[in-house]
Order: sequence, then C-alpha cells, then structure tokens
Amino acid sequence: MFIWFFHRISGIALIILIGIKILTSYFLHGLDKKPDWALSLHRQPILDVLILVLFTFHSMYGIRTIIMDFGYRNEKRLFLLANLAASVISAFLLYMYFIIV
Repeated sequence: MFIWFFHRISGIALIILIGIKILTSYFLHGLDKKPDWALSLHRQPILDVLILVLFTFHSMYGIRTIIMDFGYRNEKRLFLLANLAASVISAFLLYMYFIIV
C-alpha cells in the first residue's frame, strides 16, 4: 500500500517540480530583464534534490511494479531491492550534484 501511495504522490510532485523548473528557465532565458522570483526559485538546491530523489524512487518503484506484472511474487524482496537500489543511486546522484554545484 505504501508503494502505491508513494508512486502516485511522487508522480504528481515530479510534474509540479519539473513544471516549476521549466517555467522559471523560460522566464530566465526568454526575457532581457530577469525577474527576481524566477532567479531565486530556479537556483533553489532543495528543488533539485527533491527532483533527483523523487525521480529515483519513483522509477525504481515503477520497475518493481513491472517486474511484479511479469509474475514475480516475492514482494518483500522486491521492496527491499528497490529501496536499496534507489538509495544507492540517489546517494550517487546527490554526491555528483554537490560536487558539480
């Protein structure tokens, strides 16, 4: 039940967060005078961190759902494997993000 709920909420959150990034980059690249609100919102590292972590867990839970649709029924093992893989990938992506930024 947790994965079903998290998958739906993270999908909606990703749509909103990526929409914010696209909207703010439109205002920053499309106009001569850059609005302060767009600049401050686009450079928020918490948005980037949320996008990275939510995307990773959302995709791992989606892959878990696809594997279960093909007939694999050990849900506990898939849950642990998806969480482990998403945690490792998220840690690596965040490490790379903070090294680059």
